[in-house]
Amino acid sequence: MDNDVSAGSTTTTVGRLALGITLLAFGLGHTGLIDGVTAADAVPIAHYVGGVALFAAGLFAFRDRDTATGTAYAALGALWFTWAVSAGSQVSDNAAGLFLLLFALVALSLTLAGGGRLTQGTYGLFTVSLVLLAVAGFAGGDGLARVGGWFAVAAGAVAWYAATAALAHWPTALPRRVAGRGVTATG
Repeated sequence: MDNDVSAGSTTTTVGRLALGITLLAFGLGHTGLIDGVTAADAVPIAHYVGGVALFAAGLFAFRDRDTATGTAYAALGALWFTWAVSAGSQVSDNAAGLFLLLFALVALSLTLAGGGRLTQGTYGLFTVSLVLLAVAGFAGGDGLARVGGWFAVAAGAVAWYAATAALAHWPTALPRRVAGRGVTATG
């Protein structure tokens, strides 16, 4: 593995931690893994950590002229804040599914925007999670919602690893084989 770790900025690391913790709480609430813990229990974390802190990290990234990170964190912060303040509102399953589907489009845009593999992995897993949760909302499927929760947990774990790797100088690049040779290269 490549030990030369690009830590990114402090803003990026803080944002990854905020996103990772929010995704882990949100995802675990949907999985039903912990008895008595639901997605509604993630509302305070989504409100303050995923909403306020992530949005603020986005503004700091814009100040640092990092438009990709600023856009990602500000958009996700606004979306988490909206989800948190609207949680508990009486809306139809279709309205909740539509919100998650629109949220998935933002995550898909962030996935396709590029960046490092861990960043794209986080956003890609989050996109799948939101699509599954949206379909579960439209169809009323608890099993599908649990699977969507697991994808959110995976996305949160990847975001957390990316932040921790930057702080601890852990590797972020996976080795790959050079075509036609038994030699490994990083990339």
